[in-house]
Amino acid sequence: MSIPDIIATIGVIILLVAFFLNLNKRVETNSYYYIISNIVGAGLCCLSSYLIRFYPFVLLEAVWSLVAIVSLFNNVPRGTLKKE
Repeated sequence: MSIPDIIATIGVIILLVAFFLNLNKRVETNSYYYIISNIVGAGLCCLSSYLIRFYPFVLLEAVWSLVAIVSLFNNVPRGTLKKE
């Protein structure tokens, strides 16, 4: 397994765990854990896609990370993060 494969696998696992926990009502979409998981997971997938020069996914994952970063600052009440 190559370095990009390992990075992508870790990123995808982070994204899927957050998604699973959200679907099962263990975390809310505006929780600190969920937002940070999306930033880190998508960021790792973006990096991996860049390393293998698969630019459509670089774009997808970069936008995913940016949307999560914006969510971190806009959707969390009064600038505080809801901890679970």
